[in-house]
Amino acid sequence: MNPTLWRRLLAEFTGTAMLVTAVVGSGVMATRLTDDIGLQLLENSVATAFALGALILTFGPVSGAHFNPVVSAADWFLGRRTGTGLPARDLAGYVVAQVAGAIGGSVLANLMFKLPAVDVATKDRTGSDLWLGEVVATAGLLLLIFALARSGRAAVAPAAVGAYIGAAYWFTSSTSFANPAVTIGRAFSDTFAGIAPGSVPGFVAAQLAGLVAGAGLLLALYPSVGSAAGDVLAPHPDDASRQLRNHGGTTR
Repeated sequence: MNPTLWRRLLAEFTGTAMLVTAVVGSGVMATRLTDDIGLQLLENSVATAFALGALILTFGPVSGAHFNPVVSAADWFLGRRTGTGLPARDLAGYVVAQVAGAIGGSVLANLMFKLPAVDVATKDRTGSDLWLGEVVATAGLLLLIFALARSGRAAVAPAAVGAYIGAAYWFTSSTSFANPAVTIGRAFSDTFAGIAPGSVPGFVAAQLAGLVAGAGLLLALYPSVGSAAGDVLAPHPDDASRQLRNHGGTTR
């Protein structure tokens, strides 16, 4: 039996909050340690990648460790026909918990570094090049997560997802937000990782476009991907028998 909804929502709230705390906090620390922008980005990306992997390991068995409305929406959409993945009735709760957690994470990071609790970002991030970067980052993230689940390798998702996001900091023009909740949360901190509120809609729209592109590619490459939606990002303990059945095994 899966954990109750309130436990899963608490896990999504807490996990997303800690993720944004890691993103914002490491950005603040990086700017205080060095004036070299390249080194700042390296420090920020490494901390985020390691934190994300650890958080997926921590909260995956409870909620699936989505921490991202795009992942939750894809999980619902791809699994709706097979009855796997996130139920439609839970999707809104996941999104609300993720957005609230992201905002809380920014506030927490601000307070840890003696900044105003709510410090609206002023860093503009806009332009077709950045939006394209978000489409690529988001679509690639979905391809990775669901391909791992479909091929029975969900156990390596913590390391793989952390590695992908860490790398995407560098190969995308937008530094790979790839997450509407995190994007909204980062608007509440006027720091290295911040994004001005006026830039948020463009990023979120690009991420939703990445959702459509990623889902379309998944359906083309893995037509039966929906059957594995229940294993995203990390399988619940009671999913073990279903995984074995899907891959020809038996349980004892």
